[in-house]
Amino acid sequence: MKTVKEVSERTNISVRTLHYYDEIGLLKPSSYSEGGYRLYDDKALERLQQILFFREFDMPLLDIREIMDNPDLDRDSILVTQKRMLEIKRDRLNRLISGISDILRGENKMDFEMFSKKEMDEMYQAVVANMGEEQLQVMKEKYGSLEKFREQFLEKASGQDAQQNFRKVVEWYGNKDKAMDAVKKPVGMEVMEAYRNRIDGIYKKLAEKIGMDVSSFEVKSLIGELDFVSKQLYQMDDVKELMLEIADSYEKSEDMRKSMDTPYGNGTAVFLGKAIREFYK
Repeated sequence: MKTVKEVSERTNISVRTLHYYDEIGLLKPSSYSEGGYRLYDDKALERLQQILFFREFDMPLLDIREIMDNPDLDRDSILVTQKRMLEIKRDRLNRLISGISDILRGENKMDFEMFSKKEMDEMYQAVVANMGEEQLQVMKEKYGSLEKFREQFLEKASGQDAQQNFRKVVEWYGNKDKAMDAVKKPVGMEVMEAYRNRIDGIYKKLAEKIGMDVSSFEVKSLIGELDFVSKQLYQMDDVKELMLEIADSYEKSEDMRKSMDTPYGNGTAVFLGKAIREFYK
């Protein structure tokens, strides 16, 4: 057993902070000494370590408590989540460091074209390879031939608007290689339909929560499930930026709001947007 002072010295967490963690139920002492002083065992120190991992992402303390006290999550589940969060943070920092290094070496060409013609041609080949016979026939009838379709595809993909969209997609996937892999190895139609049905079920449950506090555990759990399913559907390691883009579209586009409110009920789009922002905050 360690006293609160010993834990403070070992972890560089102030005694006052440890007292506060106790007050809000985030980290309770394992027991108390005869004099009434807080004592912590190894299990409590392990919990404190997990709390500090979450704090690396400026996650609110009450949210950390809800996650760690969730009976559906065990120790390994929490550690896997924290490991993935840290890997995402590491990858982002590595990309920033790499960009700064290029500038310092004078290698920053200020080239804003996201994909080269060769890469766009690879995209086209992947798109065609994953089309069914009916889809290919539609393309032939619409453009006259697959070669004509290829010309139109490359022309549009080379445009400034398309390149900006590509840049956004690359940001969502983390790097160009992962974005290209998603194009070349798309989720099968049956699997995609299964994911979409699951997302539909999540939207229906969220619509039933309209009026509830978006910071509540019930709402956050549903957005967490949406986050997980979206990662599988889009084959992304991190869908935060994509989800926030969706939240923005519900605020800015009346058509997007209607597309959500029509099947799920008025106010669903606005509620979903707020819930998404709260979850990723």
